[in-house]
Amino acid sequence: MTPSDAEDNRWSDLARPPLNAASLRRTLLREGGLWTSLDVVPATGSTNTDLAARADELAEGAVLVAEEQSAGRGRLDRQWSAPARSGLFFSVLLKPAEVPVERWGWLPLLTGVAVATGLSRVAGVDTALKWPNDLLVTVGEEERKAGGILAERAGASGAGVVIGIGLNVTLREDELPVPTAGSLALAGAGTTDRDPLLRAVLRSLEQWYGVWRKADGDPAASRLQEAYAAGCATLGRRVRAELPGNRAIVGEAVAVDGDGRLVLATEQGVQEPVGAGDIVHLRPAP
Repeated sequence: MTPSDAEDNRWSDLARPPLNAASLRRTLLREGGLWTSLDVVPATGSTNTDLAARADELAEGAVLVAEEQSAGRGRLDRQWSAPARSGLFFSVLLKPAEVPVERWGWLPLLTGVAVATGLSRVAGVDTALKWPNDLLVTVGEEERKAGGILAERAGASGAGVVIGIGLNVTLREDELPVPTAGSLALAGAGTTDRDPLLRAVLRSLEQWYGVWRKADGDPAASRLQEAYAAGCATLGRRVRAELPGNRAIVGEAVAVDGDGRLVLATEQGVQEPVGAGDIVHLRPAP
């Protein structure tokens, strides 16, 4: 076998085996459950882009997983990249027709709660949420970003939402794209086996989505607002919300309101909400 053959072999990195698609389907696809299909592809540009393109033909609950993404995106089209099989890179298709559209903005926050809950159960890792869409882990004494969430409307009529999740699992220090990045392995996770991690996250997402949908998307009645606030590392901190047009709001993050907006208490004594779609960056303020 030549060196290039070894590089192409899916078992070339024995510490990063491929996902077992057949096993995942057996345990996650069940009659009456949310998940209706699950596909694992060796590589793609973006699972969100691929799933959104098929949103009209697929049933709710379709899951697309990629072992590697070459054009993974975060919020505002920021690039997301990682070595093959070093993380979980997947998208799900949801169609919450009975929930008022104005409450769909809670879906990325719901996903954050679900991911944090699933990882805590299986990997024993405390995952904090940075509003609006980042997943944080503690490496040493540092908070680092280990994952992100991206929700996009999909389908010809906009009746679907594709939610993409990127999570660093076995990324090593020498592989970090930036010093502020992290992974479950670096955070001391009890397991970095991606199969049970993916199962746990999808089961948690199914549970939270079902409760939220039964409550007609009401974040208070479903206790989603309460759960998000409990796990949100942004609350209680002084932050700077950078807005388009070189505008900025500085204040203490005091709440997440009923619309999923972050409420900042400014030095002028005003409580000002900012929406995820309004900000360019949210940074710690001096």
